[in-house]
Amino acid sequence: MKINKIYNILLAGALLFGLSSCQEFLNRPSEDNYNTSNFYLNDEQCLQGVNYLYNSPWYDFQRGFIKIGEVMSGNMYWGSSPYLNFSTNGTDEDLINMSYSLWAVNGHCNTVIKNICESQGNISEKVKNQAIGEALTLKALAYFFMVRTFGEVPIVHDNSELLAGDYNSIYKVSRENVYDYIIYTLETALQLLPKKTSGWDNRIDYYAAEGLLSKVYLTKAGIKGSVDRDDMSKASELAKDVIDNSGRSLTPVYSDIFRLSPSTYNQTGEPMISWMWAAGRDPWTQQNTLQSDLGIVGFSETGDLWGGWGGPSVDLMDAFGVDPLEDPRTRADFDSRRKATIMMAGDTYDYFWTDKGGFDLLRFIYDPEYGKGGPGGVFQGPCGAQNVKHLYGDTYDHVQATGLQPGNMCYQLPTHILRLSDVYLIYAEAELALGNSDNALEYVNKVRERAYGSYFDAFGKLSSITWEDIWKERRLEFAGEGDRWYDFVRLSYYDMDGAIARIKSQRRNEMYSYGEPCENYFKTGFDLESGKWNLSAAEWVINPSVTLYNDQTPAPNVTAASFTLPFPTEDLVFNPNLKEDAIEIDVRESYKYEF
Repeated sequence: MKINKIYNILLAGALLFGLSSCQEFLNRPSEDNYNTSNFYLNDEQCLQGVNYLYNSPWYDFQRGFIKIGEVMSGNMYWGSSPYLNFSTNGTDEDLINMSYSLWAVNGHCNTVIKNICESQGNISEKVKNQAIGEALTLKALAYFFMVRTFGEVPIVHDNSELLAGDYNSIYKVSRENVYDYIIYTLETALQLLPKKTSGWDNRIDYYAAEGLLSKVYLTKAGIKGSVDRDDMSKASELAKDVIDNSGRSLTPVYSDIFRLSPSTYNQTGEPMISWMWAAGRDPWTQQNTLQSDLGIVGFSETGDLWGGWGGPSVDLMDAFGVDPLEDPRTRADFDSRRKATIMMAGDTYDYFWTDKGGFDLLRFIYDPEYGKGGPGGVFQGPCGAQNVKHLYGDTYDHVQATGLQPGNMCYQLPTHILRLSDVYLIYAEAELALGNSDNALEYVNKVRERAYGSYFDAFGKLSSITWEDIWKERRLEFAGEGDRWYDFVRLSYYDMDGAIARIKSQRRNEMYSYGEPCENYFKTGFDLESGKWNLSAAEWVINPSVTLYNDQTPAPNVTAASFTLPFPTEDLVFNPNLKEDAIEIDVRESYKYEF
């Protein structure tokens, strides 16, 4: 939050973003001759002026979103990353970019709201309220990420007031104050947003904001060192209203949530808040680039993939009950979320490489005709697996789903930040804390029934429920979605020792020489001429002389300080007040939302 950087961010927000046109939901004003005096003149322009808040300001948070949410939490192995060994400092580039991105979201939301309120155009009250409500929800989301990442942060309620004053003199406020501000902002949004019960178009509505508010209360509940029953009651009440009245339901097939086509990922309204990316580069920042960081070399034709040397951790595979050293033919694999999250030896995917009849991981690596070079016959996954979520496939897959060509680090796959299944598990955890175990069990089982499908009665159905069950269920349901670390953060609020112990017990290290059994399996079990697996002939051969897993002491550096990341170093130079203790304020007295 470098203060001169904040100043530049807020100034850019005051002048508005350089915007470009794209399609459908993401239609924006053209940057040609665009200014506040000739825009926001009607309902269509009002909504277009909000659209970019769903992508561009969030762009530089993408890498931090994965490194914090997944690498720090132990869900993902990422080489010598400081996020893996808890050595991140204030000069880390991803930390700096993430911080500035979140402040950019806040600044642009403030500016859009101001421009809408000051418009002299013919905007209906309904659309004006909707647009302001969407911007307020995204602003609250930015602060929710900030308080869970950095802890105590300043509040910039209005760009103009800060720019007119001394922007180097602002102070941090307490975490409790930040949570109060998030709640106040979301409550204001709820007064403005429409209640949709069908026809979800990826715009934030009342129930999306309400679902986020329920998660805020669940997180805030432990902020004072013990779980607050009133906060849990509020989380339960809000979540249940979403469940009962929003008209939304779980997408029947789990893997469909993470596909490109709106008719697939949003068929039931499960995605509630998403970053909605565009495939173009004009402006650079409107596009999704996560496949580049997470996908294996050669997976797409755009030459922008380097993610094969990272991947899901052994500890995450342990949580799913699968072992990369196990023969894929006999893998006890009943939870559909595993394959939709973790790509392992023997896995095939009908929704990737649809022009080639689907994607086969081992064939891609070891068959040069099929993989066209791919990773060059090397199994890159450091723990015996590759990522699945945030991948769209190849160019054909992208064009078929969107009608648009992907580019180098440039694709349109949405990133879901809040889903209905999260609301189910929020409700379950809150109800369990309130002593209503039957309600908690019902909604955990609803999530598990989708995951296990026809295997639910035999392998997935729980007959009783504990907090540990919900803790694990959240990990399996949202693995790869940038959320897991923030579960550890909220646990640390009231059980720091427990949070540290859980991380220290994880298997966070890489596996060595895993390609040997994979190559043996492929060469003995796959018929290149027919293009089919000959499983009766396949052998899973592991050389006993090869050490496949180095089980050294994991995460030796994790301490209580690890649960709050540092501000960018330059922020502290430009505003030494950020080194001082946080101040206490009355949020509702200090800041007013008046539209």
